[in-house]
Amino acid sequence: MLLAFDTSSAAVTVAIADPATGAAVASSTTVDALRHGELLAPAIAAALAEAGCTARDLTRIAVGVGPGPFTGLRVGLVTARTMADVLGIEVAGVCSLDILAHQSELALPVAVATDARRKEIYWALYDGPAADGSRRRLEGPAVDKPADVAHVLSGLPVIGRGAVLYADLLGATADEVVEYPSAEVLARGVALGTLEIVAPDPLYLRRPDVTMSGGPKSVLTK
Repeated sequence: MLLAFDTSSAAVTVAIADPATGAAVASSTTVDALRHGELLAPAIAAALAEAGCTARDLTRIAVGVGPGPFTGLRVGLVTARTMADVLGIEVAGVCSLDILAHQSELALPVAVATDARRKEIYWALYDGPAADGSRRRLEGPAVDKPADVAHVLSGLPVIGRGAVLYADLLGATADEVVEYPSAEVLARGVALGTLEIVAPDPLYLRRPDVTMSGGPKSVLTK
């Protein structure tokens, strides 16, 4: 079986799917930006139980690599790598913006914009869907202030959480905005080969907020 999950956004999304067809047999999505570490393991356990299998039945893991905030993204990638190492199976990484682009049912080019916090967005541009449903990434991923890239996204339907948060700056949104990546779409794309596979390394695009200490300050007066 194929286990797929993504923690690059405020959502923790998990799916168990047929490794050949990508058809999901169990899935769940919970939106909670502050509890990725608490939610992921129970969600995986619940999906396995619903699918009637155990971790030993897994033959492959697919995981979203971001871009996304440091903490949530790290939870997903550490879990994927650890499980794959213990089980001796492959872990396939996928750009999380690519997952969102594949979720669009529009038969034309689209822009994806997700929440990067700090009043910024992660974004990328995609061509229209090919016959197999795949979309070619034309530009990105990148992180910018919405106002700084509004002219780049102009004229395209925008999907993702960023489209909702900054609709006044980014302009036209798709009729039904998909806000978060879907593990079911991730599983299907990996199984069918319509999503590009990358190394399971985090795609942060910027440094984490934590900074190294410059050392103790002197209390001596000169």
